[in-house]
Amino acid sequence: MASFLLKSFLVVLAVFFISSMVQASDPDILSDFNVPAGSTIDGNFFTFTGTRDIFGSIIEKFTVTKVSKAEFPGLDGQSVSLAVLQFPGGGVNPPHTHPRAAELLFVVQGSLEVGFVDTTNKLYTQTLQVGDLFVFPKGLVHYQYNSDWNKSATAVSGFGSASAGTVSLPTTLFATGIDDQILAKSFKSDIATIQKIKAGLSS
Repeated sequence: MASFLLKSFLVVLAVFFISSMVQASDPDILSDFNVPAGSTIDGNFFTFTGTRDIFGSIIEKFTVTKVSKAEFPGLDGQSVSLAVLQFPGGGVNPPHTHPRAAELLFVVQGSLEVGFVDTTNKLYTQTLQVGDLFVFPKGLVHYQYNSDWNKSATAVSGFGSASAGTVSLPTTLFATGIDDQILAKSFKSDIATIQKIKAGLSS
C-alpha cells in the first residue's frame, strides 16, 4: 500500500513539474525589450505607423492588417499584438484559430455576428455593435461576419502574444495538398465536391 501511494505521489509530482515547464505562450524576456541586431533604438523603434491610412478608407473586400512582431519588431518579447479587421457589407472572416493566443475583438464601426466552438462542439454566438467586445479563447475555432450588406464594419483585435498565428480552416483543409479522397471520406462527401470547393478557393 505504501509503495502504491509513493508511486502515485511521484507520478502526480512528475506531471506537476512537467506541466509547469510547458509553455504555450510567449517566453518571458530577461530585459526591458528585445532589440534586433543592427537596430537603432529611439522612439521610432516603439512606433508603428502602418495603420494610419486604413481608417476611413472604402472597404471593398475583407482585409486584415496585422500588427505582430513580424510587422512591428518592437513587439518581440512583449506578449501583445493586434489586427485591424475590415469587412465590406456581407464580408466574412472564415473559421480559423490562433494557436498561441486568445483574441479580444473590439467593434469600432458597424456590427458583426461572431462565434466560436468549444472542445465539446458547442457553438457560442453573439451580435456585436459599436463599442462591444468579445473574447475568443485561445486555440478555439471562431469566425466574424458582417451580415449587413449595406454597411461596412471594422474591428480591432488584441492578442496575448506577439505572434498569435492564424490557421484558416478553409485554406488549411482545401489548399495545402491534402488528398481529395481523404477529404471526401472525412466530410462524408465525394471527390467531385471536394474538387469544386478547392476550385472555388483558388479563384
